[in-house]
Amino acid sequence: MTLALMMERMYEKATRPQGTTLVELTKTPVETLKGIGPTRSKGFNALGIETLYDLITYYPRRYIDRTRQSPITGSAIDQEIVVLGTVSEVTARRLKGGRVLVEAKLFDGQSRCKLVFFNQAWRQRQLANVKEVAVFGKLQRFRSDFQMTNPIVDTVGDRTGIIVPVYPMSEKAQVSTWDIHRALKVLFEETVPKLDDPLPQKVVKEFGLVERDTAYRSVHFADSIDHVVAARKRLIFDELFRLQLTLVARKARYIRDSRGIVHDVNPFVGENQREESLVSAFLSSLSFSLTKAQMRVVGEIAVDMAKEIPMHRLVQGDVGSGKTLVALLSMLFAVQSGRQAALLAPTEVLAEQHYKSLSRYLDEFVTRDLSIYSLFQGAERSINVGLLTGSLGVKRKQVAEQIRVGEIDIAVGTHALLSEGVSFRSLGLVVIDEQHRFGVDQRGVLRARERQGEGLDPDTLVMTATPIPRTAAMTVYGDLDVSVVDELPPGRTPIKTRWLSGEAENAAYEHLLEAVRDGGQGYVVCPLVEGSEKVVAKSAVEEFERLKTGPLSSLRLGLMHGQMSSDEKDKVMGAFRHHELDVLVATTVIEVGVDVPNATIMIIEDADRFGIAQLHQLRGRVGRGKKASYCYLLAKADREQAEERLKALERSSDGFYLAEKDLELRGEGTIFGTKQRGNNDLKLASLVRDREVVPESRRVAERIIAEDPTLSFSPELKEEIRELFKDEDIRYLFLG
Repeated sequence: MTLALMMERMYEKATRPQGTTLVELTKTPVETLKGIGPTRSKGFNALGIETLYDLITYYPRRYIDRTRQSPITGSAIDQEIVVLGTVSEVTARRLKGGRVLVEAKLFDGQSRCKLVFFNQAWRQRQLANVKEVAVFGKLQRFRSDFQMTNPIVDTVGDRTGIIVPVYPMSEKAQVSTWDIHRALKVLFEETVPKLDDPLPQKVVKEFGLVERDTAYRSVHFADSIDHVVAARKRLIFDELFRLQLTLVARKARYIRDSRGIVHDVNPFVGENQREESLVSAFLSSLSFSLTKAQMRVVGEIAVDMAKEIPMHRLVQGDVGSGKTLVALLSMLFAVQSGRQAALLAPTEVLAEQHYKSLSRYLDEFVTRDLSIYSLFQGAERSINVGLLTGSLGVKRKQVAEQIRVGEIDIAVGTHALLSEGVSFRSLGLVVIDEQHRFGVDQRGVLRARERQGEGLDPDTLVMTATPIPRTAAMTVYGDLDVSVVDELPPGRTPIKTRWLSGEAENAAYEHLLEAVRDGGQGYVVCPLVEGSEKVVAKSAVEEFERLKTGPLSSLRLGLMHGQMSSDEKDKVMGAFRHHELDVLVATTVIEVGVDVPNATIMIIEDADRFGIAQLHQLRGRVGRGKKASYCYLLAKADREQAEERLKALERSSDGFYLAEKDLELRGEGTIFGTKQRGNNDLKLASLVRDREVVPESRRVAERIIAEDPTLSFSPELKEEIRELFKDEDIRYLFLG
């Protein structure tokens, strides 16, 4: 950090008013707030509000602008409107079949509207003795009266002001929007006179942000919608900035603390490129050429592997883009350098598929030119690929020993490769496939444990076949460099996708019968292994029995699901691959890795129960040969969002377009999966709505970490990140 910058931060701290920090609020229980106490705090706790920080970050789900509320009389029929008014005459009665009907009258000061709630008995308790409510629903006419059926109702209290915040509620919590509003009023007026702002003033001015104290007050007590917009802009920036700061700091720390292996990456990098290198010989042995995208990504990987800084790169690629070959070339760079490589897969099926695929490539290569290997290993032997999974049994010990002594050059496996007792003679590269299935915390386990005796870290290559929108990639994989294989190899057959429902579904099975008669094969995919009374969806086991004795009784059917043993799955998959079966009925266990070029038709039952990304992955199991291929999505899709997903898949086979659509429709959960470290801070920000803020916050984070890697001159900011993320790894990042 320069002296000028140090003086700037010291001056800013001295001249900027200091207030209560977010860290202090995280350590103050909500029950200490005047008017709440231990008893009432239980309701707040049920909403996830345990501290004062939780309270001020419990944001309104929407706002009612009293200047724009709709009067009942004069509003268009069959249009959704917001009405602010008082409720009276709340009654409940039981209908035939045991259903409960709750009715109430809404008065907006001029007109009345009947509110009708079917099977929502709790509404009677909610509406009893309320002073004022905001009702959102479709205005209709029933006989001569206005009526709303099952509208959204928020109890907003008797409040003044033209902007009324409405908070997310829960029946179990028994806390109203007015209770939240009143608690926040006490917090800001009597408990927290001012909030501290650790963001550098230069950044606040650069992006036209309001001060943090102003933002938190305005998001809850706005005088106008413009104030709400300004408040949200600042708080969204804060959330994304904190997240990017940790990712940039992690990457910087990794570069600073690690010393990598300088690999021999000829013929891709180097002045004296030689024709006789292992990689160049392998490329020459192929019966096809790499795509431009594959060559570009391999070149980016080669540049990384030639550096002293360990590689930390993500390779994204759509289904069928040839990522496996990119990974193999990367692993050959390691073997060419006298090192070993490891490929981690999330499931045994995928690990076995990778093992067979790599073995097939390398068996053909060394058969054609065995002597090339002796240039690097001093002996004419094949490049050995080994498979290590949890179900190997007694053979597992033998494979582990071969890895330890270096007889296996490329080790392919599942989590078994992470287990104690598995070590490498000289690990040069770790390839992790389908990273989102491992979880962030496991990414560095193998790399950390296998640090070389000379203190060197192996390179890390992460692969995903799930295309990720750019803004999400910057968040989920923000500590990795990113490469994209955005081109499909020539000859890939386009997959025609159709969504069918009702009687039309029979056409899919008729087409499957026709395809099998012509020598083809197909898949039938179901969402469940066994049927469930609670979930109305096809079970693979039940569907297998139905099809075997029904519409597909003339065909040879196989069943495959995740609860089968590895040997059972292997046997079924082998039979299908060798065309001893015509149709494979399966769960999503076939989502990745299964490659049978003769399979040209996929039928997905209850397709509305899958997300876009998963349907796109499943669809990629067909279209791997030269014949025309089809994917049928069978679903009622009586929900609007499900219909949009299915229509998107009919329209496009571009995984990156579909990923953007999935993010837009279903939010960050489709990208993050289970809640991962760092993402718990995104309470207000959305990677869809606020996508332009992600690169902005990233640039600011990079600038700050470049100037002050350990945030030594921003102690409040450092403490805030440490406390809000509550992670030992985050704490380690900012140590001096």
